[in-house]
Amino acid sequence: MTDASSFQKALELEQLDSDLFEALFPGVGRGRTFGGQVAAQSLRAAGLTVGRSRNVHSLHSYFIRPGRPEEPLRFEVARTRDGRTFSTRSVTAVQEGKPIFEMIASFHDPEPGEDWQAVAPLSVPPPEDLRPVRLSRLFGDGQAFEIRPVVTPDPEGFPISHPFWVRVPVPVDIEPDLHACLLTYLSDIAVVRAARSPESDVSYGLRVSLDHSIWFHRQARVDQWLLYTMSPVAHIGVRGLAQGSMRDVEGTLVASVAQEVLLRR
Repeated sequence: MTDASSFQKALELEQLDSDLFEALFPGVGRGRTFGGQVAAQSLRAAGLTVGRSRNVHSLHSYFIRPGRPEEPLRFEVARTRDGRTFSTRSVTAVQEGKPIFEMIASFHDPEPGEDWQAVAPLSVPPPEDLRPVRLSRLFGDGQAFEIRPVVTPDPEGFPISHPFWVRVPVPVDIEPDLHACLLTYLSDIAVVRAARSPESDVSYGLRVSLDHSIWFHRQARVDQWLLYTMSPVAHIGVRGLAQGSMRDVEGTLVASVAQEVLLRR
């Protein structure tokens, strides 16, 4: 993927069997596949085995091995359960015969109920007042989204810190599952840095994601601005935890995110 118009192509999977899929396009990333892409593709594979009336409401995943952008990537789906209102799927992403990523995702038929959310934790400038940046060191020429951080990073656009506004700058098909997958892709940006202690001045040579969870509260549109905020919760030993949220320009809570990362000197 080299531009925003081709961003959705990462989610185009070939169905090899009823519950077996393969990515049609190579991964994005320098040296290793961007974890958010593998997570998005895994969610897409799971969704293709669920009825369209049920939308994903949560996912929990583990990064097991680094992916290689140049190698074929397959997704094995297990239909754990189909109930009256919920469906559960397990997905294993496999490369060169070894699992690199595992996910369990739950889908739900919409039901009427209450509508409440916590007040937005902070006020930030609107995206129109901020400068866009490119994360060339992470995505090379493959950045297919627009990102505007509240705190401007160095000239190379890295490292970037939360909060920031993010969107896909071209219209995306109205299919809710597609937007949820692309939100999953975007939710892995700069989370490792967000999990480290804000008081630490240590230079970590190894910084990798361990696990990643998302709760989808409302149907989002990734082709409209979303404010992504992640903050450190704890950094104990070599593991750090970050939690945060995605909200639209009106402050409506779209999704909650949590990730644990490994930080070694």
